[in-house]
Amino acid sequence: MKRRAKFLVGGVFILGALGYLIYAGVSQSVVYFVTPSELMAAPVSGKTYRVGGVVQAGTLKWEPRNLALSFVLSDGKTTVPVRHKGTPPDLFGEGRGAVVEGTWSADGHFQAASILAKHSEEYKAPHDAASQPGYKELMRTLQGGSQ
Repeated sequence: MKRRAKFLVGGVFILGALGYLIYAGVSQSVVYFVTPSELMAAPVSGKTYRVGGVVQAGTLKWEPRNLALSFVLSDGKTTVPVRHKGTPPDLFGEGRGAVVEGTWSADGHFQAASILAKHSEEYKAPHDAASQPGYKELMRTLQGGSQ
């Protein structure tokens, strides 16, 4: 009976420790997705956020020499000034949707560690595909070379 009680106590201890490790790991890796209005309502310095919105026209500034990128993200109600160090994604631009992940800085801006550019879910074929260079070669390849 004593041996069984020891196994039971040991098992409960192991399960408790495992549960705590899972809880601690999950709580540290949680990143909240917010809009600019939600972020500006109660920003917490140093906390990691994902902020989604549209890049306002006329606010995008990129300095290629030192890779300093700054812009303003908006949800139509509130704006958030964003700074990022690095090159912007290919689809990133003014008037387009973007999601930035980073932290709110105590000096009043959002310091982005990464930028995700949103794109349309609709595929649009080239207007005049036949005149595009390499189009005929691509079609021959896709059809098994029989042309």
